[in-house]
Amino acid sequence: MQNGARTGLQLRSLVKNNGDLELSLTSVPTPVPAASEVVVRVEAAPINPSDLGLLFAGADMTKAGQRGTKDQPLVAAHVPDAALKSMAARFDVSMPVGNEGAGVVVEAGSSEAAQALLGKTVAALGGAMYSQYRCVPVEQCLLLPAGTTPAEGASSFVNPLTALGMVETMRSEGHKALVHTAAASNLGQMLNRICLKDGISLVNIVRNQAQVDLLRAMGAAHVCNSNSPTFVQELIEALSVTGATLAFDAIGGGKLAGQILMCMEAALLKKATQYSRYGSATHKQVYIYGGLGLGPIELNRNFGMAWGVGGWLITPFLQKIGPAATQKLKQRVATELKSTFASAYAGEVSLVEALDLKSVAIYGQAATGHKYLINPNKGLNK
Repeated sequence: MQNGARTGLQLRSLVKNNGDLELSLTSVPTPVPAASEVVVRVEAAPINPSDLGLLFAGADMTKAGQRGTKDQPLVAAHVPDAALKSMAARFDVSMPVGNEGAGVVVEAGSSEAAQALLGKTVAALGGAMYSQYRCVPVEQCLLLPAGTTPAEGASSFVNPLTALGMVETMRSEGHKALVHTAAASNLGQMLNRICLKDGISLVNIVRNQAQVDLLRAMGAAHVCNSNSPTFVQELIEALSVTGATLAFDAIGGGKLAGQILMCMEAALLKKATQYSRYGSATHKQVYIYGGLGLGPIELNRNFGMAWGVGGWLITPFLQKIGPAATQKLKQRVATELKSTFASAYAGEVSLVEALDLKSVAIYGQAATGHKYLINPNKGLNK
């Protein structure tokens, strides 16, 4: 720990009540672990879209400025009024960032479970993971298979459990196939591998031909380009073949959710044997789980009466299924970490580099193929 003291650097995001955003590094104390806790030296933490939401708070980072020193940089930007309205609870509160990460357990509490992890490489889901050191409960850790690096295990929770949660939701709600948007993402690629392995039909929606080619090369059978002039016809055909009536939409805003419902209805009506003025009786569901589209959801009511649009997040889902079922999902992730649940990264930055405007411009895109890791201990004494 830093200079022999029980402190370490941590990346913080602060929104002031006037809309000013400040990103900085803060030296924070590392707690002595309780009986069932461990201290992890974090060596890899992914920058997920949900992390960017907390980190940047909706600010326009293309207009950000930088000040401070080389070792203690500070990035400043402004949060627009529209985004600021929902942030009163975080005004003037310096917030740590980073949902998940991985590293080596350097200190452990007295319990048998904690001691068993000492010196081991683990993944952790505890928040504040853009920190040199993180004290977390044992139950929030996942022991990584021998030979697994922190970088390989960094994304063991958010994307894998989200993808598995989508499949489990499909099964529990009685659907037989899935639709997924922004499907060329790391999460989308994982979901494609799960569905191929488990024999589940999946309709992937992407936004350009390069992403179509990427997923097809990975074995995806149904890939539709939302910017193609024949998108609607292609989607109806894919839905007719698969029978998918459940979609998970990372976009949220705009027309896509409504288009999916309309195409589901059209696919169902192609097989209908009699007319109903209420449309198909088969329930069609779109769950919004992301916010890549910031505008309102536009629904043109041309998909009958048996439909729903709602929100879906992984944490409430895991709470719903309970600890035992959650542990089964986590164990599958650990077993298939280097295959089904492997993640690819465009690069790695240190805590200091994460506050360099050139780095911000790259990882802040949250674009396919631009996923980055933060290594909080890169370039720092361990």
